[in-house]
Amino acid sequence: MDYGPSKSDQKHALIYFARSGYAARGAVYLLVGGLATLAVFGPGGQTEGSRGALQWVLGVPLGDVLLAAIAFGLLGYATWRSIQAIKDPDGHGKDAKGIVIRASMLVSAVTHTLLAVFAASLIFTFESPSGGNGGGGNQGVADWLMAQPFGRWLVGAAGLILIGVGLALFVKGWKAKFEKYFDMPADTQTWAYPLCRFGLAMRGLVFAIVGGFYLLAAYRVNPQQAGGIAEVFSEIREQPFGPWLLAFVATGLFAFGVYSVLEAIYRRVDPSA
Repeated sequence: MDYGPSKSDQKHALIYFARSGYAARGAVYLLVGGLATLAVFGPGGQTEGSRGALQWVLGVPLGDVLLAAIAFGLLGYATWRSIQAIKDPDGHGKDAKGIVIRASMLVSAVTHTLLAVFAASLIFTFESPSGGNGGGGNQGVADWLMAQPFGRWLVGAAGLILIGVGLALFVKGWKAKFEKYFDMPADTQTWAYPLCRFGLAMRGLVFAIVGGFYLLAAYRVNPQQAGGIAEVFSEIREQPFGPWLLAFVATGLFAFGVYSVLEAIYRRVDPSA
């Protein structure tokens, strides 16, 4: 006799795992955006990427517990992204556009798995591992790509893909394409949808700038030119009216964090679709 969990129980567990993933991703972006905004308007902030934000968590009371929860959630998000890519529950299809979207989901699964491993490493080492800044991961990826055959072109291709993803996120926010995946009450939509659109647009902008860094790295054949969110913040700060622009972008990333939390609550998640 089989005393293991039923398929229904497994499905519900996977749904909760996926929702914890959206919540964890939201927590990371709330930290990234919130800390950067504080860095502009007051003490106690920092303009760091996702890894820097996770390192900050380690320094707060019960930081290791919070990091463990975030790491668990990020693994849930990576698992759900893998299911989205392979089983296609959202119905993106097998045409060229669908394949590109599903491939990007697999990449997202890998990156969030690595971020979860990084969060766990902070708990067990009780110190900041090397490469903890926002650009360390991107520079490492660019360095690895550059070492491959036709490496310069691979780095350039990665930059173009990131710019494409950024534009897709911007369009998704502008046209509110996320709406078809939500089961959200109408009164919540009134304030939530503008926030979601703003958050997606700003995340798209950040992706596009990161893609530009990769193109610069390819042009100069120097993987150190690649960067992540922390380098985006630094670049924005150096522009005219930099602090105000930085606050605008940081607020947008905070809004994307809210969007992710709303996904944890209201997004339709059906692994068996």
